[in-house]
Amino acid sequence: MLSRIPLELIFWISALVLLALAKPELHGHEHHFTLCPLANMGIDWCPGCGIGRALTQLFHGNIAESIKLHWFGIPALLIIIYRIVILIKLSIKFLKYKEEGYV
Repeated sequence: MLSRIPLELIFWISALVLLALAKPELHGHEHHFTLCPLANMGIDWCPGCGIGRALTQLFHGNIAESIKLHWFGIPALLIIIYRIVILIKLSIKFLKYKEEGYV
C-alpha cells in the first residue's frame, strides 16, 4: 500500500508535520540548525531562510511572528497544501484506473 503513495506526497506531509511539531523560535534568535548552504557558508542573506521557522510559528498560531520571520511563510503553506491536495487527487484517480484495469 505504501508503495502506491507518491514519494513527493510523503515528503510534503512529513515536512509539514515536523514543522508543526517543532518548537517555535523567537525572531532574531541566532543559534539554530539550518540546512541552508548559504547560511552554512557564512552568508547572512538568503531568500529562503526563515520560511521553515515562519511555518512553525504559523502552526503555533503566531501569525505576526511568522510574518516577521519571512513574509512568504503563509503563501508557501498555501502552495504546499494545494500541492498535497493535487497529489492525493492524482493518487485516487490512479488507483481507480488501476482497479478498472486501465493500467
